[in-house]
Amino acid sequence: QVQLVESGGGLVQAGGSLRLSCAASGIISNINTISWYRQAPGKQRELVAGITNGGSTNYADSVKGRFTISRDNAKNTVYLQMNSLKSEDTAVYYCNANFRTTFGTRFTPWGQGTQVTVSS
Repeated sequence: QVQLVESGGGLVQAGGSLRLSCAASGIISNINTISWYRQAPGKQRELVAGITNGGSTNYADSVKGRFTISRDNAKNTVYLQMNSLKSEDTAVYYCNANFRTTFGTRFTPWGQGTQVTVSS
């Protein structure tokens, strides 16, 4: 199994930066992809960015050029560097992983997430 814990959210002014962390534990070697999602009040949860075990990344169009996802394998942590933040980035941010098991690919359960609030 794999467990994830998000941290690093907070209150920031528009144009500012934050870095979110997603710390993984368990059978790390079975992880395929770790992704960041967000959910704003009254909206559906959406994919923000993802990074594969091989280091390939993908981003939502709304964050391209502003957000960067990266991983530190020594620390078993994935980061989301968020620059040029906008009020519309305000949301609860969650990380999620898909990983291999004997029974096929599984996803980690959703955690509590970390709140990001951007004031205009």
